[in-house]
Amino acid sequence: MRLKLFIFFIGLVVFSSCTSNETDNKEKDTYVQDNYTKKEVAITMRDGIKLHTTIYSPKDTSKSYPILMQRTPYSSKPYGLGMKTKIGPNSHLMKEGYIVVYQDVRGRWMSEGVYDNMRAYIPNKKENESDEVSDTYDTIDWLVKNVNNNNGKVGTWGISYPGHYATISTIDAHPALKAASPQACIGDFFFDDFHHNGAFLLSYFRAISLFGTYKDTPTDSAWYSFPKMNSQDQYQFFLDKGPLKNLNEYFQYEKLDIGASVAKDKIDDFFWKEIVEHPNYDSVWQSKGIIQHLDKVPSTVATMIVGGWFDAEDLYGPLETYKGIEKNGKDNYNTMVFGPWDHGKWARNSVRNTVGNYYFGDSISLKFQSEIETKFFNHFLKGPGDKNTGLPEAYVFDSGKKEWQSFENWPPKNAVKQDWFLSDNQRLTLQKTPSKAMQFISDLKRPVPYSEDIKTVFTPRKYMTDDQRFAARRPDVLVFETDVLTENYTLVGDILAKLKVATTGTAADWIVKVIDVHPSDLKEDNETLQDHLKMSNYHLMVRSEVLRGRFRDSFENPKPFKPNTKTDVTLKLQDVFHTFKKGHKLQIQVQSTWFPLIDLNPQTYVDNIYKADEKDFKTQTHTVFTDSSIEFSVLN
Repeated sequence: MRLKLFIFFIGLVVFSSCTSNETDNKEKDTYVQDNYTKKEVAITMRDGIKLHTTIYSPKDTSKSYPILMQRTPYSSKPYGLGMKTKIGPNSHLMKEGYIVVYQDVRGRWMSEGVYDNMRAYIPNKKENESDEVSDTYDTIDWLVKNVNNNNGKVGTWGISYPGHYATISTIDAHPALKAASPQACIGDFFFDDFHHNGAFLLSYFRAISLFGTYKDTPTDSAWYSFPKMNSQDQYQFFLDKGPLKNLNEYFQYEKLDIGASVAKDKIDDFFWKEIVEHPNYDSVWQSKGIIQHLDKVPSTVATMIVGGWFDAEDLYGPLETYKGIEKNGKDNYNTMVFGPWDHGKWARNSVRNTVGNYYFGDSISLKFQSEIETKFFNHFLKGPGDKNTGLPEAYVFDSGKKEWQSFENWPPKNAVKQDWFLSDNQRLTLQKTPSKAMQFISDLKRPVPYSEDIKTVFTPRKYMTDDQRFAARRPDVLVFETDVLTENYTLVGDILAKLKVATTGTAADWIVKVIDVHPSDLKEDNETLQDHLKMSNYHLMVRSEVLRGRFRDSFENPKPFKPNTKTDVTLKLQDVFHTFKKGHKLQIQVQSTWFPLIDLNPQTYVDNIYKADEKDFKTQTHTVFTDSSIEFSVLN
């Protein structure tokens, strides 16, 4: 039982909605108990499935309250008599008085049914046909009709997977839903979390079973277990394991008699099987995406999308969710907040805001909770509910200047596109130079690490701000750098790497990183800095992304490279808001392995990399040509 609780706790820390805590221990332990009553109910969906729902209601019944709801796959624990020590998005909203509701989604924990990872939305449902949209609608309908002292207004919120369910709530929304805040919300599993542009995030290997272990009966205990790596060096662990198909053994859950053999391709985990059998962006993955349906968010629902510029797990989702609602909902109240956070850090109560080694300032999360998030929900659920909230359209943190700014549009209308060219002699220039070939050997026995740390992690986070000097000094990483900047240079919006490449093989991955090279004479008191590092010449990774080269023209229909043939590869990097300050340098790194953040590309074309053999993996020589460029959105 202790092991199960530990496993659940780890999963909850990584994926669940992050929450802030009260600094006063007594208040932290007793506030909810002193001021709220708890009730657990089973709400029946239109197809008869019952979903376990926990309702925290203020003890003061002299007035009515709005409902704040979070739907989650990570459990609405504690079950029974116990109570959470903190409820709602933040402590301010908890103390101001809301009816706070948590629900286990279908097939998870104490809810009935069978779970489907990123369950597909059904636009035109038949009678009694259900999806997460209808489950949310039916839940809200029951709550406003059956919970005492509610004022008829509902808000939803959540971080990570619960953030996805907050997005779900806005699709074909119930009339009572007035405000939703999807935060670090998953948008599409081919581009979020487990995949990036078709490349599999091998670093998520240990999280597969959390989502893919089958169950069909309610339970208050964890029914899944995580793979035991028996190593503290994940780089060497995965290198020794070899092809992805050798990981199948970790997803064989049925116990056989001693001596019985297990087929190497046998898979019991339904999520791993889904990944293995669907290597391309086919109808399975397309049906699971939610950002394709944001035209169905009515103008009656106000949205505030929240994300972190250094969120390694879900950066694509919140950016695309904001842009999708903005594009399709011209009359919608739709805003975005992006700060210098990793996954969910805006919900914590830390005064000092750091990501990995890098310090961004104090009280950043606390300010968001008190001045932005609380104001948003109070306005739409307790206040006038009009568009005059006093909040900006885009409230975004400049991660270079380390300060907040507000814009009426995102990206700002005065942003302009500017191309920088990858030139010889490691130069990054505004002038296009005659095309030259720059080559490097991509040795699959010595792939470029994504971090110099020796460790195993459940899911990666820290690397998003890691010092990239270790990579810049490898021969299989091409480096391009500006001169020392004589004035500030601000990037605002997305980045497009327009590469011209070639390879001796028929397959390759392409990774592009945008680096802020700090001055050599920089001295900064940073107590979170690892002992072996100095801020002098720190190579801050501002943005990075991978494209599996087979998907350069289509994610649905991959194709090989023609060996030794110059080929266009265009890679979109997610938005940034970062000022490269005077005295700094802007650097671009280009490489073809990033291990074990992503799995190894065999570098010879196979139909399905998840089923590739050892013989398919070959060292190749890759070429980048100097007419390649990086298109930035620059604040004018």
